[in-house]
Amino acid sequence: MPRAKKTVAETTEVKNTAAEVVAAEVEAAAPAAKKPAAKKTTAAKKPAAKKTAAKTAVSENVYVQFNGTEITFAGLIEKAKAESGVKAPKKVDVYVKPEENMVYYVVDNNAGAFSLS
Repeated sequence: MPRAKKTVAETTEVKNTAAEVVAAEVEAAAPAAKKPAAKKTTAAKKPAAKKTAAKTAVSENVYVQFNGTEITFAGLIEKAKAESGVKAPKKVDVYVKPEENMVYYVVDNNAGAFSLS
């Protein structure tokens, strides 16, 4: 069954009703915003307690062991930096492919590779 089309008068009435609802909500919220601010007490300020966070040194290492060799991720990154020849790299990406026994790297858009062993 097709819906009957609304007339212009019905559409205007719906818009006016929606506008009245919004206006009523704004008026209801306005008196709360106009309340005077509560007076602040002038209590003596205490110095903030210093928070001492216990800093614990965490040693994190990842080792790759494959085919009788072992190397750390940090070692792979350092070797990639050295192989690339870039003195102060901003970005270093290292890809390890143990099935090929190769490490591929990109250091500041300079790509290269070296053997994993």
